Amino acid sequence: MRASRALAVAATACAAVGLSAPLALATSGPSNITVNPYSVHQGSTLTVTAQGCGHGGTVTSNAFAQTSLTVNSSGHSTASPRIHDHATPGHYNLAVKCSDNAMVATHQFTVLDGRGAHGGLGGSMGPSSTEMAVGGGLVATAAVGGTFFLARRRRVSGVQV
Repeated sequence: MRASRALAVAATACAAVGLSAPLALATSGPSNITVNPYSVHQGSTLTVTAQGCGHGGTVTSNAFAQTSLTVNSSGHSTASPRIHDHATPGHYNLAVKCSDNAMVATHQFTVLDGRGAHGGLGGSMGPSSTEMAVGGGLVATAAVGGTFFLARRRRVSGVQV
């Protein structure tokens, strides 16, 4: 009789643990949220990564439009929202919500003033004819001025010796 009672208690305990595990996984919600870069310029893109959203979800903030989380091969969910051009510089919070539960996790990031550095054309365009004429005129003026300076210096040094 004692063995059957112990077996019944063990079976009930196993059933309780077995039935609560899926419930614990379903309510775990988003975790390990990372933001890269932490400080971002207005108009730039931010990468948000979260764990625990196996079926995707959404990322929201006042600094950008709502963006969908997509699940990658490593099991992490990622989103790449673009910061509004008119976002006020300062600290912002973002909220990550998974599709399969109602829990929300937050993370902070910073919006910097300005649009960041633009590299320009990097020398891919040659100078125009106007720029060439101005540059040639400056070189000619420097050559004539240098010649007069050296000629005057020779005359002055020749008188003093």
